[in-house]
Amino acid sequence: MGLRIFQVDAFTDKPFAGNPAAVCVLPEPRDAAWMQSVAQEMNLSETAFLHGQADAYNLRWFTPALEVDLCGHATLASAHVLWEAGYLKRDEPARFSTRSGLLTAERKGGWIELDFPAELEERVTAPSDLGRALGVTPTYVGKNRFDYLVEVVSEETVRNLKPDFPLLGEIPARGFIVTSLATTQGFDFVSRFFAPRAGINEDPVTGSAHCCLGPFWGTRLKKNEFVAYQASARGGVVRVRLSGDRVVLGGQAVTVLRGELA
Repeated sequence: MGLRIFQVDAFTDKPFAGNPAAVCVLPEPRDAAWMQSVAQEMNLSETAFLHGQADAYNLRWFTPALEVDLCGHATLASAHVLWEAGYLKRDEPARFSTRSGLLTAERKGGWIELDFPAELEERVTAPSDLGRALGVTPTYVGKNRFDYLVEVVSEETVRNLKPDFPLLGEIPARGFIVTSLATTQGFDFVSRFFAPRAGINEDPVTGSAHCCLGPFWGTRLKKNEFVAYQASARGGVVRVRLSGDRVVLGGQAVTVLRGELA
């Protein structure tokens, strides 16, 4: 019998929207080269690999090009699979041992809440090619340990971005978060996320980016809870709540494929 693998659309309540992730549940650890090959085969923005331990599931995330240190949508997808496929009871929290420490997930009605570390940015001088690569003039540029955060003047600007991906990929960073206040009713802020160096020109919905976006907008809007929209072609909704040095991310998920790796 092959290894069970699932494809889940995360940060959405309907199929073929949000951000797709593959989730592979392993009976025992596998080597990184094999996991990277599976991620290349799946060709999604992230493939998550899980195997059970004494008190948590070991969780690793791979893009088609490399392993990453933190991923929101594939963690959401992993928790969804553990409950849906019966690995965990539906009222039992999911605990993940990861490169970013212990991460947890809980079911809250029809939503899943992830407890993640805040990833604060600091103001920096913009790289010389950043504005040209994005095709905009930033109003603010910051950076955390992973990504550049770029504020622009309007939601319309965010939605209309057409980056020069080869040029953007020359700037050393995992990715680029572009954000503005929302004008669409029901949302506090909008964003998009680009990561050409990680093999993902545009990530449809990026949980880890909201670990930076939440504190960023919390300072500006003087509030602790937000509803955010990532304005990619697929689109997705992220609930964000600040809690000290942690950020709680809320999302929904839908399984679209169940299969086996031969």
